[in-house]
Amino acid sequence: MTITSALPKELEMMAVVKARPEPGFSFVKKRISTDLSENEVLIKVLTASFCGTDYHIYTWDAWSQKRIKPPLTVGHEFSGEIIKIGSKVTRVKLGDIVSAETHIICGKCEFCLRGEGHICKNTKIIGVDTDGCFARYIKIPEANCFVNDPNQNMLHLSVQEPLGNAVHTMTHFPIKDKTVVVLGCGPIGLLGVDVAKALEAKTVIAIEVNDFRRNLAKKIGADHVINPVTEDVINSVMEITGGAGVDVIGEFSGNKKAIEQAFKYLKPGGGLSMLGIPSENITLDFATDVIFKGINIYGVVGRRIYETWYQVKDLLASGKLHLDDIITHQFPLKDIDEAAKKMGEKNCGKIILFPGDEIYE
Repeated sequence: MTITSALPKELEMMAVVKARPEPGFSFVKKRISTDLSENEVLIKVLTASFCGTDYHIYTWDAWSQKRIKPPLTVGHEFSGEIIKIGSKVTRVKLGDIVSAETHIICGKCEFCLRGEGHICKNTKIIGVDTDGCFARYIKIPEANCFVNDPNQNMLHLSVQEPLGNAVHTMTHFPIKDKTVVVLGCGPIGLLGVDVAKALEAKTVIAIEVNDFRRNLAKKIGADHVINPVTEDVINSVMEITGGAGVDVIGEFSGNKKAIEQAFKYLKPGGGLSMLGIPSENITLDFATDVIFKGINIYGVVGRRIYETWYQVKDLLASGKLHLDDIITHQFPLKDIDEAAKKMGEKNCGKIILFPGDEIYE
């Protein structure tokens, strides 16, 4: 039994699908059953956003080839309206506007039981391991729903998941009145700059190779921007900090050279939060750059469930963020190839997708 408004047994929709083990996506007609398990909900997707993970799947890189099993509806960052609920659903109700914690966790392993579900050993990811949100409808467990303030800007709601990554990265170590580096200003790094300024870091230094993104980092409040192609990063950071180095680094680049340099300008006793995923092995002088400096290194996985989400909600409500600047492009879902091209060019911030004809101002 399910509690619902009247719906047919199946709904027809258009969806972005990784149909075959090759580069590209397909925009195809699909049907989704409205039958639900007892703890499941059916959501009408209102907004979605394009993530770097989606782009990896689009290009069919080495990671995707190992992880993705086509055919799969892709996408994981979204907001939507609950239109049907399972018989034992209690956390949410019909009509709620929700976003999704994209890590489906088991709730039973050692990590879940001690309140660290973000590192659940049995995690499945929406749009990676299960059908995702680049479609009109999606079914997810009620436990993965985060209820939004319906008065919030609809454009901002699908960005909460990546914003949560930035919040998790930038808040693990105290940053108020601290000198902070945001290393890599892709979409999540730009959110990292925004979070650091909102949380009153004393000085925010953004390091980024792309002109568009470096300029955007400056626009949203970075105190200094460094181009690692034309500048000596270590010397520049040390000059800005009067030779002291920085208190905290949020690492979003995954770049081997950038990471290795970061250990050189991190202050003794400082903190390095690492979200970017390197494709190469990192070489470190552990004695000099880690042990004798007494630094702290933290690996960031997703968001702390649901602690980070409440931090995100408070930041949205504060009005201190610049999401309207960071969201640089909007596309209807049917133009997914155009959106992917823009992502590949890197001259963008966050890209929002619309499964129907809606455009939210």
